[in-house]
Amino acid sequence: MSIPPGYSPADVERWVHDSPSERSPFVRDRARVLHSAGLRRLAATTQVLVAGSADFPRTRLTHTLEVAQIAREMGAALGCDPDLVDVAGLAHDLGHPPFGHNGEGELNRLAESIGGFEGNAQTLRVMTRLEAKVIDPATGRSVGLDLTRASLDAACKYPWPRRDPATIDDRRGSDLGGQSHKFGYYADDAEIFHWLREGAPGERTCLEEQVMDWADDVAYSVHDLEDALHAGLITLDMFTSATERENIMDVAHRGYLPLVDPASIGSALDRLLALDYWPSSYDGSQRDLAALKTATSRLIGRFCAAAERATREAYPGERLTRYAASLVVPEGVRAEVAALKAMTAIYVMNRAGADVEYARQRTMIAELVSALVLRGGRDLEPWIAPEFDAAADDGGRLRVVIDQVASLTDASALAWHARLCR
Repeated sequence: MSIPPGYSPADVERWVHDSPSERSPFVRDRARVLHSAGLRRLAATTQVLVAGSADFPRTRLTHTLEVAQIAREMGAALGCDPDLVDVAGLAHDLGHPPFGHNGEGELNRLAESIGGFEGNAQTLRVMTRLEAKVIDPATGRSVGLDLTRASLDAACKYPWPRRDPATIDDRRGSDLGGQSHKFGYYADDAEIFHWLREGAPGERTCLEEQVMDWADDVAYSVHDLEDALHAGLITLDMFTSATERENIMDVAHRGYLPLVDPASIGSALDRLLALDYWPSSYDGSQRDLAALKTATSRLIGRFCAAAERATREAYPGERLTRYAASLVVPEGVRAEVAALKAMTAIYVMNRAGADVEYARQRTMIAELVSALVLRGGRDLEPWIAPEFDAAADDGGRLRVVIDQVASLTDASALAWHARLCR
């Protein structure tokens, strides 16, 4: 087995040692994720607009593919193994449940007594337990995709367990852009988590993860705006309205950059509007669609190139991998991305009438979980039903039910609810 340049034997270890291969271990990891059932289900899972509600908007799968492409190119420019960064991009949303972050919040509420639910912790669970690919011959249990240590680490955004909110340092939470409630693993996945983090310095994430994370921010800030313009939920004049600008600055400051002066977000908006490729109109015509696509492409290039330049200035070495460097993103560029994310948060995710749909989705998930528990697990799919029977207590059985519901698409959640909750 060849070890990619810049990586160590420990980086390419797997939990289960399988047969040798002439392919790079990270090429094999990429193939395992690309062919997984978990990735396929993202085609019918909400990104921002409900999957299947229209033909143009992205699903969680198309978003994932875009993140992987952006991360691959940016990582390669810095010296990371491109297949490894690609794996992180492809895998990063495998744990997202039906109805996106709204479904995630409801499952977290329902799982409060057993350690909560978090999409990133669920991603680790899918990769190392739930996806059917490799069975550990020593235990007879699934070890998921059995990816290399470096690939699992690159997909781990929040390398810590669930924490009591009262113990979280406010400054640390602010640095995470309001993500201090996030966590990376459940208690019963601690063994594999600690294995994949061997050699990692504290709670720092590796460079490949940081590249993937920035690619994720860039992709959804730009593409969600494109989808919202196409859907008519956002108009270009909102960026120039004094009232709307104040709202954008406030939401971007509170939700994404709490340590940054709101005025700098206003300056970021001004820079975006002054770009020669910023769209001047949008009516759905081919001319405006082409201009919008040019704008999205160049914005992605702008945000990624700025991070590449700043990182290379800070770390002039030829090949940057793992913990040899951290991604450097200029504050002004972060403010530009935050401004775009705020637009989507205000006018898409929190649009008028959305709360009614969100409440319906949460009720549906709660009723489905309750029905599966009350029916004693007999409706669970064959791949997970034995886990319910083997669970030691009610908490263990509830976790199995949560795993089942989290594995559904938007469409299959609707179908299961119609069948079990009449």
